[in-house]
Amino acid sequence: MTEDLFTAAKETKRSNVPEMSVSELAFSLKRTLEETYGRVRVRGELSGLKLASSGHLYGDVKDDESVINIVCWKGTMGKLSLRPEDGLDVIITGKMTSYPKNSRYQLVIESMELAGEGALLKMLEDRRKKLAAEGLFEENRKKPIPYLPDVIGVVTSPTGAVIRDIIHRISERFPRHILVWPVAVQGENAGRQIAEAIHGFNAMENKPDLIIVARGGGSLEDLMAFNEEIVVRAAADSVIPLISAVGHETDTTLIDYAADLRAPTPTGAAERSVPVRLELLGFVREAQNRLTNGITRRTGELASRLETLRAKLGDPTKLLDLKTQNLDNSASKLLHGFERSLSRKSQSLAPLVPRHPRSLIEEKSRYLGLVDKSLTRIKPVIFKDPENKLVLATRMLESLSFKKVLERGYTVVRGPDGGVISSAQDAEKAGEFEIEFKANGRVKARKA
Repeated sequence: MTEDLFTAAKETKRSNVPEMSVSELAFSLKRTLEETYGRVRVRGELSGLKLASSGHLYGDVKDDESVINIVCWKGTMGKLSLRPEDGLDVIITGKMTSYPKNSRYQLVIESMELAGEGALLKMLEDRRKKLAAEGLFEENRKKPIPYLPDVIGVVTSPTGAVIRDIIHRISERFPRHILVWPVAVQGENAGRQIAEAIHGFNAMENKPDLIIVARGGGSLEDLMAFNEEIVVRAAADSVIPLISAVGHETDTTLIDYAADLRAPTPTGAAERSVPVRLELLGFVREAQNRLTNGITRRTGELASRLETLRAKLGDPTKLLDLKTQNLDNSASKLLHGFERSLSRKSQSLAPLVPRHPRSLIEEKSRYLGLVDKSLTRIKPVIFKDPENKLVLATRMLESLSFKKVLERGYTVVRGPDGGVISSAQDAEKAGEFEIEFKANGRVKARKA
């Protein structure tokens, strides 16, 4: 046994095959793959796709009999014309290489496209159902198109027949101010540019009143930019009413579902955006004529009705003359009645009205003069007899006065209240009294 091993070792040393390390062989195979298959196009079904946290995509592409590992670096992912999904039948363009760590060869993706129209339509239908489930195509989200916008924004290629047709058609129908946002309408970056243009118009301070997104006809692959999810979401989120005009009348893209209005062609979009000025002027003139004729007809009807009523009413001037005469009679009666009433009131108030003081003094002075004369004339007659009676009464009063009695030695006793005490009982009751003598002499006395 030991001898066999020694013999084998000898034979190995005599071999002319160069010795390589595992890494050398692995990297040699890697170079051979990259040199032999510098660029390949492979058709197959995507499977087992995984997006790493680094942003790189890993997975497989397979057919009925074989499987090849694939990798798509982060920088390439954003440039792909479609979003990789499991089950898609695609054509991948890239380079073959290997991963020395586990000795597996893999295809590095540079670009990817759907293999055949059927696969493309399936992808679009799946995307349409997904976006519809989010409510992006609901009718209640759609905004009305303005009847006559002042400013129209157009998202399309700045060259080609589309923009010329739109400008010409709008100018022909009803000239409006047009803002063009130039974009690529096909290719890898077309979808991103179209979405940015829609967002850009919505972010403007002086926004256009309407947006038209347009391009001419083409194959399904040519129109793919208008089927991208970012474009559809931008159209659905636009606060400005948006018309989609992509391709020919038979072409349908996903932006058509999200737009507020789908036009069959770019020219059709221009026609939908503004009315025909001459037709509008004709409509205004026709409406003006109808209004004028209606007013004239109505005025004639009212005039005829007024004439009928006037005939039934009669001559207003005659009615007015009669009423005027009645008014004059009533006014005259009222005036005379007022004057009579005023005269009666004046007569009843005359005695109550005070006279002028001077007139009253003069009248009273004359009256006093007459009275003075009369009194002067009858004074001797009036006062002679009363004077004699007064002398007699004076003499009688003096003779009857108690003072005459006092002169004869009598006195008058008065109580505390000044009353005359005429009896001993009254003096007893009074206790104090006053005794009056002749010539008003008085003495107070007290009962012992």
